[in-house]
Amino acid sequence: MANLVIITGPMAVGKMIVAEELKKRTGYNLMVNHDSIEVSDKIFGFATPAQKDFNERIREAAFDTTLKYNESMIFTVAIDFDDVKEFEALNDLKKRFEASGGSFYFIELSASQKERLKRNITPNRLEKKKSKQDIEWSNRNLIKGETKHRFNSTDNEIWFENHLKISNESLSPEQVADIIMKQYELQPELKENSPGLNRIYQ
Repeated sequence: MANLVIITGPMAVGKMIVAEELKKRTGYNLMVNHDSIEVSDKIFGFATPAQKDFNERIREAAFDTTLKYNESMIFTVAIDFDDVKEFEALNDLKKRFEASGGSFYFIELSASQKERLKRNITPNRLEKKKSKQDIEWSNRNLIKGETKHRFNSTDNEIWFENHLKISNESLSPEQVADIIMKQYELQPELKENSPGLNRIYQ
């Protein structure tokens, strides 16, 4: 049984740090949006056709491997809710993971642009997302992106049965993880050679 937890929301809303906290509690594998972006950008250059192609290949390989070894995954990604292709790709993942006997969870975070601009320059984000270290460019990209894409759903817009919307404007990552764990009654997925997780949940 392989579960998939998607954490989405606009840039710098806190997807990665929430995912990291959730990983601590569940033991799920974690792939953040920028894992594949940073690698493909380094090799092929930013936003080139080759970069976009390789980025998608990396992600598909990660999902295929997760299903092959029957392990669960957390994946963070920014979704354009106006793009039907985004829904179709997510729905395909949903079907694949549910066919394995697992569950699909879609977590949507939201916070004001003012708050996200503050989070855009936090040390953890800058350390793990090299392309964000040009702060002036990154801030412009954050603002510009919201004029082109809709990164949050409307109040009555529900994409999936397990679609949980959380405003984390004033919530800590730990509090958000608490909400997700309680809502879906997630349990730790213990693996061999994971003594840290065993110690936590014994």
